[in-house]
Amino acid sequence: MMKIGITGSVASGKSTASKLISSGRGPLFNADIIVKKLYNKNHFRQIVSKKFKFKLDSQFKKNLKDKIFKKQENLKKLEKLIHPIVRKEMFVFLKKNKNKKFLFLEIPLLIESKMQKYFDKTIFIKSNKKLRLKRYELKGGNVHLFNLLDKKQIKDTKKMKLCDHVIVNNKSFLVLKQKILNIIKKYE
Repeated sequence: MMKIGITGSVASGKSTASKLISSGRGPLFNADIIVKKLYNKNHFRQIVSKKFKFKLDSQFKKNLKDKIFKKQENLKKLEKLIHPIVRKEMFVFLKKNKNKKFLFLEIPLLIESKMQKYFDKTIFIKSNKKLRLKRYELKGGNVHLFNLLDKKQIKDTKKMKLCDHVIVNNKSFLVLKQKILNIIKKYE
């Protein structure tokens, strides 16, 4: 089994790249999907609203964002709640799929969380900041939140040195697809 980690900065195209590389080759773990599922669980929402001292209502995400914007250390507090759960789900995924030839894991904070040791190969998806911001806004994202999340991540130059492969994703979908195929062919 080869475990391939895919990472990149906010709105760099990680999810698109992950879907392309895993398609027909092996199962894909997506940390962002695990987090989205967490936010939909009432029990988790209760824990978060209690920890950050706000009322649990239909404005949950807005209230949480407000807490993070007012005090950036709250993002670290939130990550301390989320990361252990995501990591546990990752280990469940790895165990469940241990007989597969390839396993693909999309982990946005793979480098920041010092998780390289869990992967045989890592791929960093890189895009320029202006393009990433445009993509983020097109998906309904907030500029302030983008800047906060982007600032929290390790600089691209450092990530590039820590990954086995770097894909620059500033062009078309077809260019991205070809770059991904060139990498995966080395391991098939």
